[in-house]
Amino acid sequence: MLAEFCLVKKMAINFYMKLLLAFYCFSWLFSLTIAQSDDPNLPFKAVNLGGWLVAEGWMKPSLFQNIPNSDLLDGTQVQFKSTMLNKYISTENGGGTILVANRASASGWETFRLWRVNESSFNLRVFNKQFVGLDNQGQGSNVVAVSKAPKALETFQIVRKDDDPNRVCIKAPNGFFLQAKSESLVTADYGGSLDWGDQNPSVFRMEIVRTLKGEFQVTNGYGPNKAPQIMRDHWNSYIVEDDFIFMSQNGLNAVRIPVGWWIKYDQTPPKPFVGGSLQALDNAFTWAQKHNMKVIVDLHAVPGSQNGNEHSGTRDGYLEWGDSNIDETVSVIDFVAERYSRYSSLAAIEFMNEPDASGVTIDNLSKYYKAAYDAVRKHTSSAYVILSNRLGDARSNEFLSLANGLDRSVIDVHYYNLFSEEFEKMNVQENIDYIYNKRSAQLQEVTSTNGVLSFVGEWTAEWLVKEQTTIEDYQKFAKAQLDVYGKATFGWAYWSYKNVNNHWSLKWMIENNYIRL
Repeated sequence: MLAEFCLVKKMAINFYMKLLLAFYCFSWLFSLTIAQSDDPNLPFKAVNLGGWLVAEGWMKPSLFQNIPNSDLLDGTQVQFKSTMLNKYISTENGGGTILVANRASASGWETFRLWRVNESSFNLRVFNKQFVGLDNQGQGSNVVAVSKAPKALETFQIVRKDDDPNRVCIKAPNGFFLQAKSESLVTADYGGSLDWGDQNPSVFRMEIVRTLKGEFQVTNGYGPNKAPQIMRDHWNSYIVEDDFIFMSQNGLNAVRIPVGWWIKYDQTPPKPFVGGSLQALDNAFTWAQKHNMKVIVDLHAVPGSQNGNEHSGTRDGYLEWGDSNIDETVSVIDFVAERYSRYSSLAAIEFMNEPDASGVTIDNLSKYYKAAYDAVRKHTSSAYVILSNRLGDARSNEFLSLANGLDRSVIDVHYYNLFSEEFEKMNVQENIDYIYNKRSAQLQEVTSTNGVLSFVGEWTAEWLVKEQTTIEDYQKFAKAQLDVYGKATFGWAYWSYKNVNNHWSLKWMIENNYIRL
């Protein structure tokens, strides 16, 4: 009997010990959640200061309008069609060998990406990332695409017809013009007259299939003599202290500021970037502090480009960020954290904007996120760290487990009812329903109960609705997003504060009563 009593007593003690342990674990997890979210500023109602310290031409076209040959900036994708053969020039096998002129239609191998040397001289980058140039050290006339880095022999002049600028001749570095002698032979040895006739083998029809207008394009487009003053004028006028007053008086308590990796080297940035944006960022922190707002610094453009889009600082649209860029990218985060950790207005640092799953691996990104987190924590324990989800074929919660091991961590998602065919067929009510149903469910997937916060870092009240719309339609669409994204535990940030496209500009939307905060 005594043995049975002791056994029961032992089992009871074990049960209560497990119960006590479970209580302590729950209390610890609850305390961690509270520690992450018990912030009087949360959730943030923020706006992106896009197009300011990382230029985007679609947001402010006037910034680019005075560049000579402004339709042939870095990264412009062009195709050349022989007027005599009525065939496109192509890099055989996508690069690594000769050029031919035998394609009836154009695709990747027939597309060349421009690297702008000056307003009329360019390097031509092909599908496999080599550059078109002269073979045999320039002594012959053979044209090949084999060089990995452009030099003098890979620099060509595009000569445009005055009254028809897409009718061109291409002058090679040997002084002769390219000509399509036959479908299998493109050489640099035409020295005849430029009569611009269709039967002239050196005349091509140039078709522009894509353009880029980002920070690299505007600074290299204006060149080292003009770009510094033009960019300083832009930084000093696009966002000023009065804007922070307007934001703070209209229900906003934070800004998300996109920056480029070159800001670390602000005194002597790598060409073609110019210095001065760091002072503008300093001003933003001062204004935010003065007007009781917070700043989220977002590394929008990283070395090598994380998505190939113009807002990534890319030169030609290729995504080339990878393992070899991690250390340099971490050093930028370290620089930002060290410089701004002394400001009470620093809310968070976002490690990378919109990495594309098609080229940025989860392993490389996880490695980078961990190293960037360590860099931030060397300087501040209070700033939040933001991990951006990947674009494309990627799970929305793929970084939750990583973020769970990082103190004061946030997952950033971007929600646009744009950029996809599914939205082209939706009417007003279907767009609104999509927000309340689909977006709400998506947000729940990244709104964790384990302490990791959620952030809708970009959204807008623009859509693809083709039917006649009213201000009330936009008000309902905006309200739906405010209702749903307001449940993000870290908050939301509208894209953007200023924009020539009215519905993309939160300032315009507030002033015209489209959005009520």
